[in-house]
Amino acid sequence: MPRLDAEPNLRALLADGERLRLEHSVLPDYLRTCRWFGAKARNIRALRIIEQIPVGENAAQWWLLQVDYTDGAAEIYSLPVQVATGAAADALARNFPQAVIARVGPQRAVLYDAIWDADFRESLFRLMATGANLKGKSGQLIGVTSDLLTQEPNEKAPPSQVLSAEQSNSSMLFANRFFLKLYRKLEDGVNPDVEVTRFLTEFRHFANVPAFAGAIEYRRAPAEPTVVALLQTAVPNEGDAWALTLDAVGRYFTRVLARKSDLQSTAVAPGRLFDEFLGGDYPEKVKLIGQRTGEMHLALASDPVDKAFAPEPCNASAQRFAYESMRASLRNVFALLQMKLPDLPEAFRGEAVQVLTAEQQIIAAEQQIIECQASASKIRIHGDYHLGQLLSTGKDFAILDFEGEPARPLRERKLKRSALRDVTGMMRSFQYAAYVVLWQPSMRSEDVPFLERWADLWYRQMSETFLQSYLGTATGATFLPQKENDLSLLLEAYLLDKAVYEVGYELNHRPEWVVIPVRGIKHILHLA
Repeated sequence: MPRLDAEPNLRALLADGERLRLEHSVLPDYLRTCRWFGAKARNIRALRIIEQIPVGENAAQWWLLQVDYTDGAAEIYSLPVQVATGAAADALARNFPQAVIARVGPQRAVLYDAIWDADFRESLFRLMATGANLKGKSGQLIGVTSDLLTQEPNEKAPPSQVLSAEQSNSSMLFANRFFLKLYRKLEDGVNPDVEVTRFLTEFRHFANVPAFAGAIEYRRAPAEPTVVALLQTAVPNEGDAWALTLDAVGRYFTRVLARKSDLQSTAVAPGRLFDEFLGGDYPEKVKLIGQRTGEMHLALASDPVDKAFAPEPCNASAQRFAYESMRASLRNVFALLQMKLPDLPEAFRGEAVQVLTAEQQIIAAEQQIIECQASASKIRIHGDYHLGQLLSTGKDFAILDFEGEPARPLRERKLKRSALRDVTGMMRSFQYAAYVVLWQPSMRSEDVPFLERWADLWYRQMSETFLQSYLGTATGATFLPQKENDLSLLLEAYLLDKAVYEVGYELNHRPEWVVIPVRGIKHILHLA
């Protein structure tokens, strides 16, 4: 761990000598260890602390870091910091080593991420509860409150803790009553997570999302306000729909394997036994997910006046833009797949080649977007919709994370799009669930080939169950094509586009999983 030669306080650390070392080596090295830093594959050319705002009475500061790269645009990251000394520093280094940025001076002191400081978390809560503002060098942090917070006695923060499951953001829980999400990568403008959550809860009273409770904005003229944190009500839950689904698939496979010898020795058609193997109440839960998804889209399309949410016609230029985006994605992903073909497992390489040779078939299917005469409107959508974005409350589901795909620019994540993008995202999620269980280490290798057909049967049936429930809920909505043939063509195009995107993602992150979207493409195109 690096050591900074300075007095154990932030003022000393920002003096010329140590500040240079912080910016040139310590902070770049620390960022690469953080799960929320999304540019690990890029080369950092320079890093600067461009803003420092005192927070609370314990000398913590909120730093904004500008990260410049050798290629592409710069990015801004949010990093609250604090210095701990003595026993507190020892405890941090021992219990939360991921929080420690550097040791400081010859004493027992550390510079660390301030979200791990209870006093700092309380300061954030009070900032929102009071609607106060904190001045920095170039701008200020401003608390945005709500009726839920104004009812809190004396604006006192409930006891809090940091949640360990970090991805592109950091999360904190306040006494199981409030959930705080701190955004790490920042862009000028209101985050769609805040915008959509507030719209659904305060203006449309949609009950199946965590309610908006407050936010923190960074304001610096002439730029648009930037949301750096969102506070919502905490949802008592039994886990997310992804975990619920993995459990259901596991039990389904167990029932199939119990009849393995019979199924191998007879000519029984799988469909005759499928309902028996499915069992349980999971199909009813899938229907409920479809219903809630339709209700979410109806709520998002319900305001004809608010420019941010009013549905817009999907004209010829919008259809052409969607198709060109799909084609560009296909070209880039298939070039990557061709390049990495020798690195794929030999058992799946032939299937990848089969999909590569179907490129023109995919283009023809996606081209239906501009050739069909669908009159469906564009609306605000979830943007990154899958089973992991729903919490199971036991009897119902709460929909989370309207931030969209974090890798996309903010302006793209706020565009109105076809509601079918969310629908096909969820449909693809069912295949992922089936194959993740199929490939668990606990699964016997000799059972995997036998179960593949049953995995495909399961995810296709669950996708259809979800889709029919969704269509039954949203029937007649302006965001759906009115002709069944147009609906089928658009669903196929968006399913293919999503699966192509997944191929690129898996090649870059989990090459051993690329067979999932490859087979998804084969099934969509009905390739043998």
